[in-house]
Amino acid sequence: MVRVMPVDKLTDDDVREILTKYRKIALVGASPKPERDANDVMRYLLEKGYEVYPVNPRYSEVLGRKCYPSVLDIPDEVEIVDLFVRPEFTKDYVEQAIKKGAKVVWFQFGTYDREAFRRAKEAGLTAVAHRCIKQEHARLVGE
Repeated sequence: MVRVMPVDKLTDDDVREILTKYRKIALVGASPKPERDANDVMRYLLEKGYEVYPVNPRYSEVLGRKCYPSVLDIPDEVEIVDLFVRPEFTKDYVEQAIKKGAKVVWFQFGTYDREAFRRAKEAGLTAVAHRCIKQEHARLVGE
């Protein structure tokens, strides 16, 4: 059986390193609605000890944490920008990630945009695509 390299060309070891090295995550598209994937993933990441900053201009708070209108409004350092927005909105958030000095842009399933992905890589960020940060953490890091 031939294993196809994912579009981001990252190995399991690469992804494991990202998930163990970086702890400060801006979760873009955060939602207070428990039925939303972004809510489930944020809850999981908080339970695993990550510092998660919800980003969504529609809300002031998500899961008891202050919600920011943009990545640039977060007062602290951000290492990973995790995207839960439609592909046509990812370019703006990639630009915010670059300006904020993030190290990684994570395109959750259904958020990938080729140009935004290319822009992140050109700017020197690691771009993860077509993967769920929760699923990858559970698979590669666990506790």
